[in-house]
Amino acid sequence: MEPKKNPKADVGRNSGLYFVIGLAVTMGLVYTALEWKTYDKTSDYDISMNVDDELDEEVPMTEQIKTPPPPPPPAAPEIIEVVEDEEEVEETVIESTETSQEEEIIEVEDVLVEEEVEDVDVPFAVIEDVPIFPGCESESDKRACFQKMMQKHIGKNFRYPEIAQEMGVQGRVSVMFTIQKDGSIGNVRMRGPDKNLEKEAARIISKLPKMTPGKQRGRAVRVPFSIPITFKLQ
Repeated sequence: MEPKKNPKADVGRNSGLYFVIGLAVTMGLVYTALEWKTYDKTSDYDISMNVDDELDEEVPMTEQIKTPPPPPPPAAPEIIEVVEDEEEVEETVIESTETSQEEEIIEVEDVLVEEEVEDVDVPFAVIEDVPIFPGCESESDKRACFQKMMQKHIGKNFRYPEIAQEMGVQGRVSVMFTIQKDGSIGNVRMRGPDKNLEKEAARIISKLPKMTPGKQRGRAVRVPFSIPITFKLQ
């Protein structure tokens, strides 16, 4: 038996295709609605401020008015004391200092001015009369005798410090002292490698006898003198 309807007139033949097309269109509309964006309108005019124009402000010049100082107060009037003519005023008589031919002139004797003596130190090498060491009074060359007696005195009183020997300390001590104007020894100074050696050198110098003081131009003066003392271990 043949069908009575025309296959072209069948409405449900392409219903699946139409459903897919409608679904695609719907999803496209939904996606477009979700992704749709709107922006605020922006103004096209410039709202910036020109700072330079506002800073260029002219400052008016001000002039300081100086007020003159107030005038000083008027001076008080002087009080004038009136003295009566009856009072007697003593006159002051000034004597003349000029001499006359009648006055005698007294001669004044010459005034002796004492020469001021300078307290100076004269080195041993340049002094005119060197200090005399006891025992050198009769020697012609007192300078050489002085140095000879100094060496003899050091050798006689020399004693090596025990503590310096134990420590193995040796060296040369420079001794400086002054022969005073009375012949005594003073202002003793030492410079050496060890305090014990310096102490021994000071002890030797302290045993020096009193001497005849040195003289410069016939007057006693202070005479500085220096001598080295050598400490050497054997």
